[in-house]
Formats: sequence, C-alpha cells, structure tokens
Amino acid sequence: MEIDEENNENKGGMWDLEQKLDQPMDEEAGRLRNMYREKKFSTLLLLRLAYQSLGVVYGDLGTSPLYVYNNTFPRGIEDPEDVIGALSLIIYSLTLIPLLKYVFIVCRANDNGQGGTFALYSLLCRQAKIITIPNQHRTDEELTTYSRSTFHEHSFAAKTKRWLEAYPYRKNALLILVVVGTCMVIGDGILTPAISVLSASGGIKVDHPKMSNDVVVVVAVIILVGLFSLQHYGTDRVGWLFAPIVLLWFLLVGGIGIYNIWKYDSSVLRAFSPVYIYRYFKRGKRDGWTSLGGIMLSITGTEALFADLAHFPVSAIQLAFTVVVFPCLLLAYSGQAAYLMQNTDHVVDAFYRSIPESIYWPVFVIATLAAIVASQATISATFSIIKQALALGCFPRVKVVHTSKKFLGQIYIPDINWILMVLCIAVTAGFKNQSQIGNAYGTAVVIVMLVTTLLMTLIMLLVWHCHWVVVLIFTVLSLVVECTYFSAVLFKLDQGGWVPLVIAAAFLVIMYVWHYGTVKRYEFEMHSKVSMAWILGLGPSLGLVRVPGIGLVYTELASGVPHIFSHFITNLPAIHSVVVFVCVKYLPVYTVPEDERFLVKRIGPKNYHMFRCVARYGYKDLHKKDDDFEKKLFDNLFMFVRLDSMMDGCSDSDEYSLSGQQTQHSRDYNGNSSTANIELSYSSMDTIAPAKCHPQGNSTITSSGHESSQTEVDELEFLNSCRDAGVVHILGNTVIRARRESRFYKKLAIDYIYAFLRKICRENSVIFNVPHESLLNVGQIFYV
Repeated sequence: MEIDEENNENKGGMWDLEQKLDQPMDEEAGRLRNMYREKKFSTLLLLRLAYQSLGVVYGDLGTSPLYVYNNTFPRGIEDPEDVIGALSLIIYSLTLIPLLKYVFIVCRANDNGQGGTFALYSLLCRQAKIITIPNQHRTDEELTTYSRSTFHEHSFAAKTKRWLEAYPYRKNALLILVVVGTCMVIGDGILTPAISVLSASGGIKVDHPKMSNDVVVVVAVIILVGLFSLQHYGTDRVGWLFAPIVLLWFLLVGGIGIYNIWKYDSSVLRAFSPVYIYRYFKRGKRDGWTSLGGIMLSITGTEALFADLAHFPVSAIQLAFTVVVFPCLLLAYSGQAAYLMQNTDHVVDAFYRSIPESIYWPVFVIATLAAIVASQATISATFSIIKQALALGCFPRVKVVHTSKKFLGQIYIPDINWILMVLCIAVTAGFKNQSQIGNAYGTAVVIVMLVTTLLMTLIMLLVWHCHWVVVLIFTVLSLVVECTYFSAVLFKLDQGGWVPLVIAAAFLVIMYVWHYGTVKRYEFEMHSKVSMAWILGLGPSLGLVRVPGIGLVYTELASGVPHIFSHFITNLPAIHSVVVFVCVKYLPVYTVPEDERFLVKRIGPKNYHMFRCVARYGYKDLHKKDDDFEKKLFDNLFMFVRLDSMMDGCSDSDEYSLSGQQTQHSRDYNGNSSTANIELSYSSMDTIAPAKCHPQGNSTITSSGHESSQTEVDELEFLNSCRDAGVVHILGNTVIRARRESRFYKKLAIDYIYAFLRKICRENSVIFNVPHESLLNVGQIFYV
C-alpha cells in the first residue's frame, strides 16, 4: 500500500527483515507487455461480423420506431408542420448521438473490446491510481492485458492524473459517477423489455379496436415471463436467429418507410434541413421543449450498443450502423411522418396504422420477435455490467453462470434475472401505457449518456492524450445536446420519470454500501496483518503441533500474513504441515491469461513450509468452482518449488542479477547476523538470474547442484504426502460493526444494510466450492 511505502524510511531493521522474508512478487510476475490492437479482418469476414452484430447490438435501437411518435405527441398533433419539426429533431439526434458520438468515437474507447461504464472506469484505473480498494501491486502492471500509456510529466494528461489522485474524495466521486451510470443501465434492463414488448403487443388492439387495454397488458406480461424464464439457457442456442430477425425487421421498416413517403407525402424529406427545428420550437415553446422527451426515445439503445461490444470489432459495428441501421431508421421515421401528415389523429398507433394492410400480420409477428431480441440484448448487457461491478467490489456476491462454451461474455445471473422480471412486470402492469413508461425510459437513458460523456472526457485526456481543445469541443457539444434532453425529461418526472430514479437510488445504496464495507474490511486486514518477526519468533513449528496435511488460508491480502491467521493459531493446538495463503483478487483488466494467473512465493525460511498464492482474474473471467482451481494452484506451487531448488545449486562466484546487484543481509530472531533466504529473480523472459548462495548451519551446497536436486525431490515428496493427507480450507469471516459513538447513518449502513447484504449474498465457501467436511471458518469482529 501507498501508506506503507511512505513510511519505509522510519521502520528500521525489523521492516527490512520482514520485506526480505515476505518479498514482493515482481520477479515471479515478469511478463512482456502486449498492447491490444484490433485485428485486421478480410472483407468477407467483416461483412459476416457486421451481419451478426445486428442481432446482438442493434435490437434495442431498431425497435424505437414502435413508440417514438406516440411519446412525442401524447396530446395529439395540432399542426401537421409539427411532424416535420419532430422528424428533423429525430434525424439530427440519430446523426449526432448514435452515429457521430457513439459509433465513431465512444466505441473506440473500449477496454480490449469490452464496452460499458465499468470498462471505461477500468481503463482509467490503469492510467491513474484511482481505484478505491488498494489491493494492486506493481507486478499486476506486467500482465499482457494490462495496457497503459505513458505521458510527459508536464503534459495536461499528467496534471489531470495528479488532480484525480490528490484527494480520496475525488476518487470516490468518480466511483459514484460510474455506479450511477451502472444503476441507470440496470434501469434500462427493466424498462426496455417493458416498453418494447408492450408496444409490439399493442398491434393486436389496432386490428381489434374494441379490445380492452388489459388484454394487451396480459399478453405483454406473458411474453415477459417467458423471456425471463428462458434466460438460463443463454443466447448461444438461439443467437443464430437474432441476426436474421433484426435484419428482416430493418428491411421491413425501411421498405414500409419508402412506401409511405411515396404514397402519402414526399415533402417530409425537407426535414433534413435544420431550419425546421427552429420553426418547431418557435411555434410551441413549452410543448416543443417537453416533446424532446419523446424525441429522445429515438436514440434509446445507444448505450446498450456500447455495452454489447464484447464479441464484435468496432469496424463491424460501424459498418452495420452506417450501411443498414442508420438509413433504415431514417426511412422508417420519415415514412411514419409522411403518414401522419395525412392522418394526424392516428399518432397513438402511428407505426401499426402506417403498415400496408396486406402485410400487417407478418410485420406484427416480426415486430414482436424484434422486441424480444431487443429486450434480450439489454438484459444481457445488464448481466455483463453487474458482473463487472461484482469483480471490482461494487456489488454483493451473486451466482454467475457461464451459459456458453464459445463466448466468455455470455453469462446468466439468476438472482438479478428474477429481480428484473418482477420489476419489469410491475412497471408494465402498473403503468399499462407506453407514454409513462417512455418518460421513465428517457430519464434513464439520458443520465447514462451524461455519465458516459464525463468519463469520455477523462479517457480522451488520460488514454488518448488528445489536445485539451479537442476534448473541450467534444465535451461541450455532447453536454449541450444531452443537457437539453435532460431538461426536457425533468418536466416529466411526475409522469413516470421518477421510476428509474427510484430504481437507481435503491441499487446505488446497495452498491455503495457494499463497496464501503468491502473497503473497510480490506483496510482492517491491511492494518492488522501479522509481522514476520512474530511468525519467526514462533519457530518452524509455529508454536503448535504440525499435523500432516495442507491448510489453504483464504485472505484478501496479496502481501503479509493476515490477522485471522494469528487468531487461528492462538486458539487451536495444531496447524498443518504446509500452509498456503490464497488470495483471489480481481484486477481492472478484462481478462488475465491462464499462464499468468497464479503467482507463488515462499514466506519465511524453507523449514516453515509457508507459501503465498495470488490468483488474479479480470472482470470478464469466471472463477472456476471445481477441482480445476485447486489443481492449478498445486501445479504452480510445485513448479515454484522446483525453480526455488534450482537456486540452491548456483555458482559460488560473485552474485549478479539482471536487475542490478543487490546483497541482502538481515538478522534472525535470535539477533544473529545471517543472509536472507535465496531469492528467485526472473527477467521478463522468465529466465532465472542467479544470486550468490550462502550456506546456513552446517550444510554445504556444492556447485554441481546434486544436493539441490535431492532437496527438491525431498520437498516435492513432502508436499505430495501432505496433499494426500488432506487439504483443509480455512476461511476468515470478518464481521463489521459500527462503533457505539458512530452517527445514525453509519449504523444504518453497516449494522443493517451491509449486514443484511452479507447474510443473503453467496458465502466464500460456496464460491470456492469448498466441501463442507474440509471447511474451517474462523470469525472475528471489527468495529468501524
């Protein structure tokens, strides 16, 4: 931690001893850095990927024509010229936000192909020390997926970095901003299925005007229950259907748009002139302004577009949007506008009434299927962003199921799925109409866009190193457009716009309280870890009987001996012959390659038989809950022992190292001067840099390495025998309580909300798939 580094000079010899016996893992983690670059694709493959992206990325954006005009003119159309003004606003909204901002700018800010607010946050965390859980180590930066850029010390980017790192409240403010954006995406996951399916189901009533609206709601609820019930199968089995459905949908709405323009009024094409926007606002100042809340629904799904980047290159996304999505949407909205110019009283069901009668039912079926695909895309994006939040310590531990063997990003979260379903049905059955759900939807979407704009400002400065003038232009233009929409949706807070705010507030409290409790637990572990002097003072037996077997002590610390271990050995009469401290930590990277996942090192002298193993994961990685994790852990442990033993046979010539000469002397716990244990030093190419070997006691190590080999065999046999004797998983259960003198809000957050979340979330023993008979829980209470 930074606090430890600042006080290095004041800690004296004891600190030196502890550092030499429990050394950082710089050498073990040395890897060549491999910056991500998008692969070059052949034209045919690019076309195929662009086609496939239609079903995954553009479903939500593509179903907006179902409900835009209805929400833009909830009280009807007074002047046909208002339709031209609204169409002009839709055209330029689609051009500025999805096309220019997202497809050509924001999508380039992906984290190795991953999109969403937490992906942007991860990019920033690698550029500046802004992560609020300080469990990172400089060795993590050597990962091949840990890409980061450098900049001049006096550059504007460096000044921005120092400004962000200066005070903790700025880091917390940035985290809250990201969490707010995440909460709004969760709101999208509730509102998108509600409005899409309800709007599509509304086509039944158009053909049967006397039908009650309750029947439409019941049909929508049945479809929603079916949609959420099938989530556990994943999209892999039916995903091949999504692309043709959405492509057919875009071609249909585009073709119907051309037909309506030709049949009703081709003069609507004059809406491409922005002058009609000015005239629209001039005619009806307040009504024109509030109607922006409906206009904004034409760009809903844009954030889902960014969140669902995972499986497609940016070039495929750009090709699909510019060639298919953008022109078809413009034709669809223009065609509806042409129809409304002649039929102003049909604005409530503008989409279905503008369909030629001969193809009405086929279009209805395709519209319903497209609404389901759009809902699926948003639900998948919600699962993905919650998984990212969970990995970065901002969401309670929930069960994550990997539904596809081919695609890492296809996951299913049962608890969240059923919560989304209940809330989605409540919204659909509670409001019963598109207008109020549309108002709620618009509020959620515009807030996510504002969050993305603010994060993109930092990305452009710290990651892309853009000139501050370019950043200012982007930020000002984006904020002008989005704040205009935001001011419009504020007028509709009492007409349904409050719903996403309530949902987001509930998730914000859950996520922030969980993160606060997680940080406090880590700080407690960090500040109360056991000193190596105390461990050495116990001797090789640790003051207990060493029984055959291996004890895996799970801890959140990547360095040092956790306090829970001292609690364990002072209350029990025996400890295992081999003790391995296991730390599973998530890094702000999308994935950690398998061959770089585990770091192993020895703690203390060899005869203590104590090791540390750090397992590192990215926010897209899934922790295997089977024997594979334990097997890989022991494989890496045995490999470390072999490499460690090789150092015993090194030459007795003067020491040398690839990273520079460094003699390490210390004093043992009896006060006698000695040389620190053999250190493994690896270069970036995984070679071993020999160091001078000093004999200990009466043993003499020859340069031939014969005794070294025998020592290696003996230790490996010892480890294998201990493993055969049994493996026990020791889990710490640190309970947090608020102090008596704490303020009311802290007691409420810690003693009630956090305690409740800890009670209902998954236990570590379940996550690690620990057999009940091999589990040992050690509890302690910590007051904040």
